[in-house]
Amino acid sequence: MSNPSLLVVGAGPGISGAVARRFATEGYDVALIGLLPDQLAPLAVELAGTGVEAVWAEADVTDAGALTTAVRELAEQLGQVDVLHFNPSAFRQRTPLTLSVAELLDDVALGVGALLTSVQAARPYMATGSRVTATGSMAADKPWHEAASLGVQKAALRNLVRSLDRTVQPDGIRAVSVTVQGTLERDDESSPFHPRQVAEAIYAAAVRPDADWTDEVSHPS
Repeated sequence: MSNPSLLVVGAGPGISGAVARRFATEGYDVALIGLLPDQLAPLAVELAGTGVEAVWAEADVTDAGALTTAVRELAEQLGQVDVLHFNPSAFRQRTPLTLSVAELLDDVALGVGALLTSVQAARPYMATGSRVTATGSMAADKPWHEAASLGVQKAALRNLVRSLDRTVQPDGIRAVSVTVQGTLERDDESSPFHPRQVAEAIYAAAVRPDADWTDEVSHPS
């Protein structure tokens, strides 16, 4: 593949699918990693119909071995990972008085730990100018107590992205979390919280020059 490339971890029909479509309109070849083939395969076919290459792999992102294998195999097909987008998070309706430690750790493994696995596996395929983007949330700052683990995930994700950005900056690679300041509105395409609008913000964050870089972008700004 000779086009620029996007690797989406946690691909599905929502924001991640919209991100894949947005980058595809700019000529990016796309690789998708997710858990449900019945979502991944149709999305790949749709993307390929726009004239780009689209490949996918099924993997449980909490399984470090399976995720590492999927990232490496798809990165080999892409040739290089220009943008890695990380999307997974776990919604579990538990308050701090009903959430168990095991449940919290499981959710953090999905919504945060899988980013470590993804980037470490993709790093050999990333070069100067490559980018890591992550779907953040206002839950990092304003957690809903009824879903306590989500706020923990998003706060930790932002923190990890910040550390990652500092780590890879000397190699000309940057990382950013895009903090979505509202609830998704799937039925209103004019809403800033429609997946297509969020994807636009993620694309804009990814293509900024280094001189304008920040490790967090708020959407809407």
